[in-house]
Amino acid sequence: MKKITIQLLPFIKKFKKHVVLNVIFNILNALFTTLSFVALIPMLNVLFDKTNRVTKEPIWNGIGDLKNYANDLLNYHISNYLDTNNAQMALLIVISIVISTFALKNLFGYFASQHLMYLKNGVLTDLRNDMYDNIINLPLKFYSKRQKGDVMARILGDIGEMQNSLFIVLELVVREPLNIVFALGTMFYINWRLSLFVLIFIPTAGFIISRIGKRLKSQSLTAQQESGRLISIVEETLTGLKIVKSYNAEPIFKSNFRESADKLLKLSNSIGLKNNLAGPVSEILGIITIAVLLWYGGKLVLIDQVIEGTTFIGFMLLAYGILTPAKAISKASYKVKNGMAAADRVFEILHEEDNMRDNPDAVILEEFKQHVSVNNISFKYDNEYVLKNFSLQVDKGNTVALVGQSGSGKSTIANLVTRFYDVNEGSISIDGVDIKNMTKKSLRDLMGLVTQDSILFNDTIKNNIAIGKPDATDAEIIDALKIANAWEFVQELPQGVYTNVGDAGNNFSGGQKQRLSIARAVLKNPPIMILDEATSALDTESERLVQIALENMMKNRTSIVIAHRLSTIQNADLIVVMKHGEIVEQGAHTELMAKNGTYRRLVDLQSFD
Repeated sequence: MKKITIQLLPFIKKFKKHVVLNVIFNILNALFTTLSFVALIPMLNVLFDKTNRVTKEPIWNGIGDLKNYANDLLNYHISNYLDTNNAQMALLIVISIVISTFALKNLFGYFASQHLMYLKNGVLTDLRNDMYDNIINLPLKFYSKRQKGDVMARILGDIGEMQNSLFIVLELVVREPLNIVFALGTMFYINWRLSLFVLIFIPTAGFIISRIGKRLKSQSLTAQQESGRLISIVEETLTGLKIVKSYNAEPIFKSNFRESADKLLKLSNSIGLKNNLAGPVSEILGIITIAVLLWYGGKLVLIDQVIEGTTFIGFMLLAYGILTPAKAISKASYKVKNGMAAADRVFEILHEEDNMRDNPDAVILEEFKQHVSVNNISFKYDNEYVLKNFSLQVDKGNTVALVGQSGSGKSTIANLVTRFYDVNEGSISIDGVDIKNMTKKSLRDLMGLVTQDSILFNDTIKNNIAIGKPDATDAEIIDALKIANAWEFVQELPQGVYTNVGDAGNNFSGGQKQRLSIARAVLKNPPIMILDEATSALDTESERLVQIALENMMKNRTSIVIAHRLSTIQNADLIVVMKHGEIVEQGAHTELMAKNGTYRRLVDLQSFD
């Protein structure tokens, strides 16, 4: 708990005003909780005619005598009304005191809850914002072996669990303990022997409850991990719903979901059973204590006559009043264990280091002048190298195409040039500057990327296209759409560029989505364009339209084209043929065809297809 508190402190400091006010109002709430029970004693004295008669108005002897002065002053006024046969007015006074103390208790409790709400909502929003920032900033490598659903569960479910659980600590360490302290202090003042019984109850209950909840944190952590897996199954199902249905694979996915849901059910039930034990255990122990108090206190009232019956009833109310905060502490301790498990998962993401941060002295490259150089690089995602001693130079204004069979390392070049991953050996430079020595923002400002998968977001066409240039005007958007050969269908839409593309752009065909992606790159207007198999997933007609858009976009630009369909790159200045991460041939289309080598075989195979 200490470790998590230290990690939360930077977030809490921003809201320290609410922490201070929450503590102050909790102290006042605890004080008036005790006073509200104490105030019942004068009322009981009036009802049972046990009021200590005071016939002379008390004299103020300073703050040290406040308690006796207040008690004597109240009894003096009540005595006057009782002696003049006006018992109703005496009762009205003591009832007013009871109502006032209960009202103040609840008022201060309300203020404490308000400030706790501002604190936890503010801290959790800041946590969520920082977590999202880190999720976006972390390199792609971090996500290569993680389930998206697990990350989603952390930013949504786990942070919510922290909100519901951890901030109970403020009540754990302030209000509830003070309720117990104030009540015990008053009880010891009334009768120290009776109070010892209550003192025995609190540590006994605490020990038993702690034994029950020993495994709660580890179970909560397992449950939250399983919750992440459940969300992943849903996310994957929705993403691949066409495949699921076309292969009649619904039973497989239903089975996977139910298996995870059942496991989560068992964990939740186990956690719930332990949580639910906290209340009954503390209450049973409390009732046993009350029973002993009634037996022993009854002896002091009826036999020894060392305490008034009305005072004993007030004492019993105070003793029973301790049960509520004691029960709250026991229940809260369980919730805190749940929150700690959630916090561990949240802070794991928050503290994950970006191992591809900009160097402190990284330069900002504002323009591209000469060439992109790939200098003898080697790279591996896991254990095996997918690129080995690979070198390439792309001169400004030239189009270089990378071709080869799947798995030859073509798309890896795009990932490395854009610095989604860092090379293991060698270097990549732009105009002689190693891309590791320039800011990632300035590097990516020079580049436009069009991928095989047309990634569109559930927003308007305009907002999707303007991602790289948020201040673009409608006229600029339309110009980009025209170059991308997309204006022909966009202009026919009822809302034009303000039409929503739907989830993942599913309101449009594959070719239309790809042309919108190209329009996004055109609007950004970068000097270097990277096309990662931009036409491989399209039908012949869509490919023709997209190819025209690509040719429009590549005019007067430096382009690196990763091609699956070789018919689309015959006009490239340089074609590089790759196999197993190495260059096997390079040259212009006519040169490579004349060599009658790997490239020629690839072209013949596609022509045959």
